[in-house]
Amino acid sequence: MPSKLVTAAIATFALTAAPAHAHTLANWDTKQQSQVVKAGLMQKLPGGFHGEQPLTTGDLTQAFTALSTRTGTPAVSVSSARLSVTRFDALMVSQLGLSDAASTFQTGAQTAGLNPPSYFGTEVVARLLGLRYNHLAADDKLELYPSDRITRAEAAWSLAETLGMGGWQGDYVREVASHFQLPRYTAKQRTALQLAVSKIGMPYIWGGESDTAAPGQVHGGYDCSGFAWRVYKLSGNPAGNKILGRTAAQQAGEIPRSKRLRINQVEPGDLVFFGSAKFKSKATEANVIHEGIALSKDFVIHSSDQGVYVLPLYEGWLRDQFTWARRVI
Repeated sequence: MPSKLVTAAIATFALTAAPAHAHTLANWDTKQQSQVVKAGLMQKLPGGFHGEQPLTTGDLTQAFTALSTRTGTPAVSVSSARLSVTRFDALMVSQLGLSDAASTFQTGAQTAGLNPPSYFGTEVVARLLGLRYNHLAADDKLELYPSDRITRAEAAWSLAETLGMGGWQGDYVREVASHFQLPRYTAKQRTALQLAVSKIGMPYIWGGESDTAAPGQVHGGYDCSGFAWRVYKLSGNPAGNKILGRTAAQQAGEIPRSKRLRINQVEPGDLVFFGSAKFKSKATEANVIHEGIALSKDFVIHSSDQGVYVLPLYEGWLRDQFTWARRVI
């Protein structure tokens, strides 16, 4: 299954060096802004594109009308309600004809007792499609919370992504949704996974382990190990007492080799590690560079290039990069 929409995340696994300069809220995606203006999806405002300004319902109506003309599908109606990131994503998912897949994810999480936020399903789909952009470390202040009003710059990025889409992206999302069957959880598993699922859509932040800005963290959000740290350590979950190290490599390496789990042994709530390490390798910062939390034997929730989102473990780069897992519950 083609997956260019998600393979780029491999490059963002590690805590890589920040770029030498930062962008502004207005101009970080000038290429995409030009693309959507040229395609008629958006237009410039007096004095320029003004990517820092909030997207309006008129902006999005214009975009959907233009997309409808290109694809031959009806334009989704945009009401005057506030255009947060999650509402924008939900409308985009609807315009792309993938509301059915979003409903499958939403219902699956709800039925499993995870109490997902109302936007869980649409955020899973939007992020499987690669509609969000991960700002580099120097630009972390540009990230948006799920409830923030979406800016014209962020919308331009998402809309530009749709210009290059073919039919296979929708097929891929529906195929993943068809596998989204969660098991019956124990009370301890449910407690941890309810917290994990509640963070869907939070941004990937260098060194992040908090919902809000904190000392050493310029914006609320999580890196991969910070997400696990939040769910198990900072929450006060007793299972977190077993976790000592902060990085993925430390958490993977602090258990005996005899306690490592292979991919067919993964259960809900397990910490799942990724990189180039072999099953019997010593864990290092170079060979264990990512981690997530298992929702089931087939799905992982983690923080990576699309922020906190869900990916399959049965295929794609998570399966290809799997090293071992660790039981903490």
